[in-house]
Amino acid sequence: MGVEYITVDEERVYLTIRDKFIDGYKYLLDITAVDYEEFEDTIHVEQFAVVYTLRSSDFKKVIVLKSYIKNLEVLSITDMFSGANWLEREVYDQYGIRFKNHPNLKRVLNHKEFEGHPLRKSYPITKGQWLHETDDLHDEMNIKLASKDVVCSLEDGSYSECNKDLMFLNIGPAHPASHGTIRTYVALDGETIDAAVTEIGYLHRGFEKSCENHTYSQIIPYTDRLNYCSAISNNIAFVKTVEEMLGVEITPRAKAIRVMLLELCRIEDHLVCLAAILVDMGALTNYWYIYNPREEIYDLLSKLTGARLTNSYMRVGGMANDLYDGFENDLQHVLKKIKEGLDEALALIKHNRIFQDRTQNIGVINAQDALNASLTGPNLRASGVAYDMRKDNPYYGYEHYDFDVIVGSVGDVYDRVMVRFEECEQSISIINQVMKTLPDGDVNIKDASIMLPDKDKVYNTIEGVMNQFKLTIDGIKVPKGEHYSSLEATNGELGFFIVSDGSGTPYKVKVKAPSFTAISAYPDMIEGYQLADAILILGSLNIIAGEMDR
Repeated sequence: MGVEYITVDEERVYLTIRDKFIDGYKYLLDITAVDYEEFEDTIHVEQFAVVYTLRSSDFKKVIVLKSYIKNLEVLSITDMFSGANWLEREVYDQYGIRFKNHPNLKRVLNHKEFEGHPLRKSYPITKGQWLHETDDLHDEMNIKLASKDVVCSLEDGSYSECNKDLMFLNIGPAHPASHGTIRTYVALDGETIDAAVTEIGYLHRGFEKSCENHTYSQIIPYTDRLNYCSAISNNIAFVKTVEEMLGVEITPRAKAIRVMLLELCRIEDHLVCLAAILVDMGALTNYWYIYNPREEIYDLLSKLTGARLTNSYMRVGGMANDLYDGFENDLQHVLKKIKEGLDEALALIKHNRIFQDRTQNIGVINAQDALNASLTGPNLRASGVAYDMRKDNPYYGYEHYDFDVIVGSVGDVYDRVMVRFEECEQSISIINQVMKTLPDGDVNIKDASIMLPDKDKVYNTIEGVMNQFKLTIDGIKVPKGEHYSSLEATNGELGFFIVSDGSGTPYKVKVKAPSFTAISAYPDMIEGYQLADAILILGSLNIIAGEMDR
């Protein structure tokens, strides 16, 4: 993946991004900041920098644009990218950097009573802050209602005297249909949603702050807890970024095994999404047809990695262990069960009028709006955008495997469901191709500065003991620098932006999380639809709260 790194003056940030937008960089991936207070480098005159990551319209090139800022203030780019709304709010929340002309700059991950900005280096990691009063979200709802020419007044904390007869209702955060700890505040005209705003952060646990206090290897189990429905894909995305910073290339066998596991994780995650949305609309039989094969995947991964859900299987430079004897036979058994479950479920819904009425032309987002909102993965492809990193920016030899990129035409719930069904079929095909051409050899590179020594060396030689001790205590020394890398995870482009100061602990880690931008688009997607439709729209986006909140 070609990544270009650009540094611009503070007053040129907005103009540069606008020029890049005109030049074809119309897909915003992420916005973050860096606090250089403790970075030992005289180049960094200012303490803070804002970092924007943009992708070109052909999806093949990436620009990481950075600007050092003096007054903790920069122009908002929400007029160019709707997806910038929440991304800028996150930077404000975590670093205290203000974005001028932002429509509603407020905290998004931390609660309204939170004091300070936790990703600043000066913020104490052990400081806990309790929330005493919930956010009524009236400020956000007022903005939404005003845009629809609805005027309401507040009395005793509740809406009254609206010029339209509306009922205000909370969906979640403690509700099975909210698919995680997500709260959506809606204004209902009968059963139709006139306006909606969403609040997240209930599962925010400071992943990125914790990374600053752990070695690169210690972070790998933390990545499991991002998208816990496909944990190994998070492992791979992280170690891939670190390996690129180290300038190492993993073995051909390790590449092939990673591809196989990425596709198995894709199936595993899609099965959860499909089973959940079908049971949300009352299709319980379909749920069991799809969900039972997922248990087979769990059993397989448990046998391979020693854990069912959070596998922690990857290592920088390879993986914990090679495939066990008999793995291929077990894998073929699992793939057979998956295929049977998918076929049974599809047979029940493909020509089912109830399913079609509940999903077709519901929660529509067209291709342009999906790109502008920074949607990615199946949600973007369902809107007709054929962007898949496995094709557009291939890695680990994906260019050698034969598979199709599945796209929709409408961008509704139906398309998002059917894209995932067909992607499971494509993943099965890729897995079979991998196993037919699986190379022999080692799964780990031979580099004592990166890989832990064999146990017999640890137990029998002083060199082995010292090597193990240094890697465990000090960590892998990653060269000083900044790097963004990503892969096509289950929910789309999952990326990591890492800043290294040359030590064994990252100076900064930022996750480009597909679920975060997907949930930011959700409130607009459900407006104009009925309350029951909102549940299916949320299910079709496949929001994973751990990845969303981090």
